[in-house]
Amino acid sequence: MQQIRDDLWETATETPMPGLTTHAYLLTRETGNLLFYNTSLQQEIERMDELGGVAYQLLSHRDELGDSLLKIRQRFGTRLGGHRREQAEFARFVTPDILFGDRETLLGHIDVIPTPGHSPGSTCFLVHSPTGQRYLFTGDTLYRSADGSWKAGFIPGHNSPEDRQTMATSITGLRELEPDLVIGSAFAGSNGYQKMGQGEWQAHVDDALERLMR
Repeated sequence: MQQIRDDLWETATETPMPGLTTHAYLLTRETGNLLFYNTSLQQEIERMDELGGVAYQLLSHRDELGDSLLKIRQRFGTRLGGHRREQAEFARFVTPDILFGDRETLLGHIDVIPTPGHSPGSTCFLVHSPTGQRYLFTGDTLYRSADGSWKAGFIPGHNSPEDRQTMATSITGLRELEPDLVIGSAFAGSNGYQKMGQGEWQAHVDDALERLMR
């Protein structure tokens, strides 16, 4: 794992399919660490143990499901969170402890933002860090591409034509946010996260929407 902020660690790269890479992210807290997304790497699970374990694991969507969820829960007593619209997919691996539905605030500092489109239960998370920074976890709703731009996770063949407008509505709802750091789950370039200056995020959202609806 590598530390990318005072309270944020990134797991080693995994490649679930050619051209696609993923990371998970551990947010350290005195009240219990949180893991965003998922990792199957045993050495990263061991490193998380050294950093204080995992009190909560929050998934952005069903593509992050895997056998390691049960392993992480058994190791740390982790409480798992995911969207209620994907309970059937969760049931193949582990029953979630926390189900998201509407927009809400979790643990006092995490805004849960449902963003259907890539999948029915796709969810983003805006974390208000005690450091004063705002971290936006976008899952695959928006991902960082090889050229450094952020693109909508609309995949022809995987998504239906109706999903395009659903995703556009979800992405539009993210435009009002002012994150300091945006962190995708899957990505196609050399890096899955990006620091944002004032107004930069809105420009990325506008570009992603234009490409999506083109």
